Amino acid sequence: MSGQSTVPAVSNGITPLQQMVASCSGAILTSLFVTPLDVVKIRLQAQKNPFPKGKCFVYCNGLMDHICVCENGNSKAWYKAPGHFSGTLDAFVKIVRREGIKALWSGLPPTLVMAVPATVIYFTCYDQLCAALRVRMGTCAEEAPLLAGAIARVGSATVISPLELIRTKLQSQKQSYRELTDCIRSAVETEGWLSLWRGLGPTLLRDVPFSAMYWYNYEKGKSWLCEHYNTREPTFTITFISGAVSGSFASIVTLPFDVVKTRRQVELGELQAKNLSCQVSSSTFSVMSRIVAQDGFGGLFAGFLPRLIKVAPACAIMISTYEFGKAFFRQHNQERILRPLQTSST
Repeated sequence: MSGQSTVPAVSNGITPLQQMVASCSGAILTSLFVTPLDVVKIRLQAQKNPFPKGKCFVYCNGLMDHICVCENGNSKAWYKAPGHFSGTLDAFVKIVRREGIKALWSGLPPTLVMAVPATVIYFTCYDQLCAALRVRMGTCAEEAPLLAGAIARVGSATVISPLELIRTKLQSQKQSYRELTDCIRSAVETEGWLSLWRGLGPTLLRDVPFSAMYWYNYEKGKSWLCEHYNTREPTFTITFISGAVSGSFASIVTLPFDVVKTRRQVELGELQAKNLSCQVSSSTFSVMSRIVAQDGFGGLFAGFLPRLIKVAPACAIMISTYEFGKAFFRQHNQERILRPLQTSST
């Protein structure tokens, strides 16, 4: 038993700190793979319709959506770099040739400051909650991933939402931290503390059902594939396929909420950039009604293919890297326990 005392308290053979390290590695790797797709998409958008000052666009690093506010027309911002592209592949090649390979990750570092902690909170909370719920739910233990995924997403989104609002204000108005503090204080005094969580509703309406479906289908798919290939421990391929399929399904089902969330984020960002208050009702239902009135029912499913192309690989890379990291730490912990036992027996 002396060997066990050197190993921290573990849940499912792994400590919460090790879960955090595994999810952090997965988050960084996912952002490195997915960001170039979004950078190219934004550059193609900017070529078609140049972004004026105060215009907002959504930047996705594979982990989170971030609102970016365009600066002055003469700025040297990465999304205003000149270039004539005939398509996605042409844009990839020309950006690398003219601006270097680093240009494919333009604008990434500032977004990681929030995306990585949010992902770490989310994945670690999910694992801890799922393990606890499986024990308490008894015969309904199979539904634990559904509940754990939803609760973990509510927690991480609630923590990050005010920070994202502050980041958008900092970027759009170029305020000092003191000016920003005064601005937040006055907003809280006039509109209450809940004003810091403005825009959280549509985020939760998209992300909570997405997370619940994603984790439930992922765990089911992983179990089925393990059974099919007669393996006790899931391989990298099994977790990759399960992540991609469950992520694709969840992204299709929640697409209308994604369209609403993006529209509302952009509207709020542009109002903040111009220091205006919201004149139009921005509830989820009213935004949905406006989209249907302007673009028809199909408007709620706009961007179907780009979302699928982005979400499927992001989910697959994130979960397979996370599971690989957990398996590595689990083996490491087992070896630490066994080593003293083997030496004492000899």
